[in-house]
Parts: sequence; structure tokens; C-alpha cells
Amino acid sequence: MTSIQSAPMAFFTNRPTTEIARDLLGTHLLYTSHQGTLGGLIVETEAYVGAQDTAAHAYNGRRTPFSEPLYHEPGTIYIYQLRGFFLFDIVTQAVDQPQGVLIRAIEPTHGLAQMQRNRPNKPGVNLTNGPGKLMGALGIHDKQLTFKNVATAPLTIDLANRQHPRHITTAPRIGVNTEAASGQLPYRYFITGNPYVSGTLKKDWDREQHGWL
Repeated sequence: MTSIQSAPMAFFTNRPTTEIARDLLGTHLLYTSHQGTLGGLIVETEAYVGAQDTAAHAYNGRRTPFSEPLYHEPGTIYIYQLRGFFLFDIVTQAVDQPQGVLIRAIEPTHGLAQMQRNRPNKPGVNLTNGPGKLMGALGIHDKQLTFKNVATAPLTIDLANRQHPRHITTAPRIGVNTEAASGQLPYRYFITGNPYVSGTLKKDWDREQHGWL
């Protein structure tokens, strides 16, 4: 496996966060713990582009203990809690440029049985078709990995062994204030037709290829 270590911070720098969010689609999100290696293909992401983004935690340059990880080096892990769920962001720009990508959904490829044990009675796509769901399936229920970097942390991205999407859909982000200036920006990206994308209708699923080439 070639992880983010093999292509260090170049993946997260010198290009827009929106481009990084798209490019993460089809890579593997993997978490290694006492439960083994669990994870899957990233099928849905959201970009948050810093101080000018009304939906971002760093809007207007806000800097608190809660949002501090966003101001650290690219590849920094930012785990935060929202409505009882833990969510996973990756910092995408240089120090003091607080931008990041939220990983919203994965298609399981590693440790499926253990992920199902971590989220019992959540069959099928409901296992990982949301940002809090995927963290629960990975067995992550705290913020201990916050401030660590995906280059060296047990939570990492495999850039090399990836799938390529047939089509990518762009859409407004979910769960943000749609009335605010940035509320309708098309900063959500997902694999068109993939069943594990959050909030999709069964009639739109690609049941054979899941949207991959």
C-alpha cells in the first residue's frame, strides 16, 4: 500500500481545496487499530474554504480551541463532534490558511465484518453513508487523533490504490445555512450513482458498477 506518506504534503498544497476534495474521491480512507485495518473508498466529500466561507468553522478568521486544527499544516486531522456524532476533516492548505475537506461517505472495502459489528443493525449502505456513520463504523468515538497528520497517523489515505469514477456530481453542501452567502455553493462532490453517497435515491443507484469505471 502506498499511503499519503509517499506523496507528502504536495497532495494538499498549491491547488484549490475544491480540487483536492474532488481528487480524494476514489482514494481509500483506512484506519488501523486493535480491530485491524478498516475502511473504504471515499465516495463523497465537502470542501470548506476558510475565512470567506460562511459555512466554515474559520469564517471571518474565527480561531478557537475548537477550530485550531484548521490553522495547522496540511494533512492535519480535524475531528469534531456535531449532534453526538464525530466527523473527520483533513486540513488542505498551508499553516494559517484554515481550509479543509470533510469526508462524508465511504464504500467499505476493508474489514467489513468488523465495521458491521461496530454499527450493529445498520445494514447495507446505511453502514457508512454519512460522515458520522463512517466514523462509527471505523470505531472512532473520540478526538484523540485530532492534530495528528494523515502522513503518520493510523487514520490515513491510500492515494495509489484507487478507483476512478465514471462521473462526479457537484452539489451544495448538506447541513449548512442555505440562506448565508456561501450556503448554495456547489462544494459537495460525490461519485454519481454510488449507493453509499448520503441522501441518494435508490432509483439513482448504479447497482452494478457503483459509479466506477
